[in-house]
Order: sequence, then structure tokens, then C-alpha cells
Amino acid sequence: MASGAGIEGLFERHQNYPDVEPQERLARLVGLDDQKSRLTKILGLLVNPDGLQAWAKTHHPGAQRLLNGTLRRPPLVVLAGDVGSGKSELAETIGDAVARQEKIDITLFPLSLSARGQGRVGEMTQLISAAFDYTVAEASKLKSAAGKARGAVILLVDEADALAQSRENAQMHHEDRAGVNAFIRGIDRLANGRLPAAVIMCTNRLNALDPAVKRRAADILTFSRPDETQRHAVLDEPLNALGFSAAQVAGIVGATGPQAPRTYGFTFSDLTQRLIPTIILDAYPMQAVKPARALELALKMIPTPPFQESAS
Repeated sequence: MASGAGIEGLFERHQNYPDVEPQERLARLVGLDDQKSRLTKILGLLVNPDGLQAWAKTHHPGAQRLLNGTLRRPPLVVLAGDVGSGKSELAETIGDAVARQEKIDITLFPLSLSARGQGRVGEMTQLISAAFDYTVAEASKLKSAAGKARGAVILLVDEADALAQSRENAQMHHEDRAGVNAFIRGIDRLANGRLPAAVIMCTNRLNALDPAVKRRAADILTFSRPDETQRHAVLDEPLNALGFSAAQVAGIVGATGPQAPRTYGFTFSDLTQRLIPTIILDAYPMQAVKPARALELALKMIPTPPFQESAS
């Protein structure tokens, strides 16, 4: 963990990769293989553009113009979707996969929501600008004149709609508009400097993000509640460890899906942070977990309601 008086309050903490703890957390994120793969590739290209060049020489000689368009995309990825769908957990741990893939050290800076400030004139703009100043400075130290960078930086903005909401909103405060402008300038600074840095934004309200921010995204990855196959992937290992048969696991998987009149099932976090602990603690300390009782608990548990995003 790094620290310094000049950045106090800007970031919640610093996370260095590779590291065992985020590696284990990333491995537990089952059912998100597509998002993991796409995000790892995008971030990997930011720190090692030569990798794409080598791929093209082998498979598509003469495709340099196509590569330029791919490599010049702004270093911004938006993770959007329902609550409890794994966005934040993936954003906080994917740096480990990139660090191991590219064989470099990566540092994550999660931007603190306190960066919004207290609403005083110019405060939000100054805080956001300071966060990007620090990110640019750290990434500049890691940039190589040619080839792979010596390291990389990821700036994480969770609940991004709180910082980069659309300036088209008529009720938006002037200070918030100025903050969004500062955020966009920060993204452009990273892009123009071709620095080994990326910004990951997580939001439950994709429609609330400023259009200029969304246009700058190299990719927008969407997340939804786990389907039956994904719920099985999450539940199979822990329930097997508790002695459940395949049929009993299937019963829990079914119970955690949509149940009339409810049209939605459990989120990833409902399964891992609520259901499994509830099943274990219900039996503790006097008896073993019983599959029939676990099914009863699953049917009684109310999953987290979906986030209702307004059309505006």
C-alpha cells in the first residue's frame, strides 16, 4: 500500500498486483468468463501494444491500419449492470490477471467517493483533477520509449454515475457539470499521453452517464443476474462440499431463479454472501447442514430487487 499527504482522501486504498488475495477473489468469480477475457485483453493492450503487433504479423500481415484504430481507443472501460452482478469485484481483481499475463506490476487506485467534495465552488473539479494528476504522474514513470511498459496503473471509479452523470440533466448543479468536464479532460490526458494506464468505471445506471464519457469508452461490458448455468457454477462446489447430491444442488439452483410472481432471481452476491452463509449458520453449531432445510431457506429468501433505472 502506498500513501502520501498529497493524495490523502483521493483514493480508498492502493492495491498492488500480482498478489495472492486478488487472484483468489478473481478465481471465485465464476460465470463471468466472457467479461474476464474481454477486460483482460483490453487492459493488456494498454500496457503491451506490441502484443497485438506480434499477433498481426503472424495471422494478418499488412493489417497495420486496423491495428492503429484498435490501439488508439481511449483507455476507458465501463462495467454496467444490475446490483450484485460482480462488476465491482471484477474491477478490483482483474488487474491481477493482467499483471500475470503481461509479467509486470500493476497498481490499482480506487477513487474515493469523497472526491465529490462538499459542494464548494471548484472543489469537485480540483479533487478529480488531482486524482488524474497523480495517475498521470505514476503512469509516466512506467512508460517505456518503445515496447512493453515497466508497469501500469488502473484508476477505478465505482458508482461512476455519482461523478460523471449526464450534463444534459436540467437539474444538474454547475459544480457537478464542472466535475464531469474535469473527468473527461483526465481521460483525454491519459489517451493523448499514450500512458500505461486505464480507467475502469462501474455503474448501475448506464443511461445516467454523460454521453461524452460513454463515447470515450473502449468497451462497455454489461452484467446481468446469473442464469441457471451460472447459478449452478456458483453453487455446485460449496454445496458438494456440504454433501449435497447433484439432484439436491439442482433443486437449490432452481429455487434461486425467478419464482412467480417474482420475475427475477438471485444476484451473484445474494448467492455467495447471503444464501451460503445463511445455510451454514442455520445448522451451526448443533447439526450438519440438511439439503431439505437448505432448500426451504432458499425458497424463503428474497433476492435483492433489481435497480430501477429511470429512462431519463
